[in-house]
Amino acid sequence: MSGASEREAGLTREVDDAFKARAHLYRLMLDVIGERHGPDEAEAILTEIVLRRGVEVAQPLFQGCDVTPEAIGRRFLSVSPAGGTLYPHDVKQSDGAFTISVHRCPLKEAWREAGLSDQRIATLCRIAGAFDKGLFEAAGLGFENSTWSAERGGGCCRITLLPA
Repeated sequence: MSGASEREAGLTREVDDAFKARAHLYRLMLDVIGERHGPDEAEAILTEIVLRRGVEVAQPLFQGCDVTPEAIGRRFLSVSPAGGTLYPHDVKQSDGAFTISVHRCPLKEAWREAGLSDQRIATLCRIAGAFDKGLFEAAGLGFENSTWSAERGGGCCRITLLPA
């Protein structure tokens, strides 16, 4: 491996590790808030926090972008960490919708590596998915998200962007 390739691989690992560290913060915040306010309220509080962060990110990210599912979806994918390697995905377009099916998620991997139950991972995926809801709805699009669960199976989240 060349020096540049080694540096790039090292940076990709560092970004992956940073996302996994974020996953553990979500897990710990859910635990602490849940101990004080119960699990349902903890999920609601964290979901609101993560959604608000998505709203904050939307304006600078999508500034100057056409408000169409394809344009917004392509802009989103253009800033995917490590050139999209942290979140490998497929894109499908039909009837004005732009669907991103994510195959790997470092957040979900961190929760799986920590030995969390499928139910707990599904809860944390719903919370993390609130970022996308805030992001894309603030961009002015319709939005549907199917986050991972053991019942749904397969990959990670599926994000569908729809015309407003």
